[in-house]
Amino acid sequence: MSGQTDNEYLFRRNAVLEALRGSRRQLFRLWLQEGAPAKQNQALEKAAAARRVPVQLASKQKLGQLAGDSSHQGAVLEAGPYVYSQVEEMLALASGRGEKPFLLLFDLLHGPQNIGSLLRTAEICGVHGVIMQDRRAPEITPHVVSYAAGASEHLLIAQVTNLVETMRRLQQQDVWVVGLDLDEQTQRLGQIDLNMPLAIVVGNEGSGLRRLVRESCDFLLELPMRGHVASLNAAAAGAVALYAAWQARDFEGVPLRAPR
Repeated sequence: MSGQTDNEYLFRRNAVLEALRGSRRQLFRLWLQEGAPAKQNQALEKAAAARRVPVQLASKQKLGQLAGDSSHQGAVLEAGPYVYSQVEEMLALASGRGEKPFLLLFDLLHGPQNIGSLLRTAEICGVHGVIMQDRRAPEITPHVVSYAAGASEHLLIAQVTNLVETMRRLQQQDVWVVGLDLDEQTQRLGQIDLNMPLAIVVGNEGSGLRRLVRESCDFLLELPMRGHVASLNAAAAGAVALYAAWQARDFEGVPLRAPR
């Protein structure tokens, strides 16, 4: 019921809209900024009506208090906590679609902007699920949802106790695990056909993959670089790898357009 202390307040228009369109959470109330142009809120109000979520108007200051953030864009959604999934659900989703498993793993990746950005790319690229270690790993917080533009609300996301053990279980089910890293044993993007049952592992922004995680990968992948900067940030590198893997599958799920 509304008012429980574990309820969350999602904010920013895209994040709120995708939460209303998704089915990950219980939804309790949509708060919209009073005085906003009627046309601006049409999509939000339509989505709220479809989910039978009541709408209430409030001042900009009130919305800021609810969200704990002044950049709420005039929309705040009171919702239950994020509902996590199981790895088996992700493999079942791939099987149900007749597709090779396509997963994204976080090895202690931190920062709501990094995580949100990668979740957004993962959802766009059609991954079947995202896996993160629950110990010392971040939750799917309202700030993560905002940076993900609501993509989290359409994804299967699992928290596991031991990431290395999960990697080994995936390998036992014929999923190849590739880690993004800079190492003597890495292979450059383009040298490997990524059209396979695949789990891409992205490490911590500063320290990269942990030793046991690195050693448990089937192979390591690096992105070629020719500029002066030594590396891409984790979210950018992960996004490039996700798109490369999707391209290797001939952009599965999206019909090719005729050239203009």
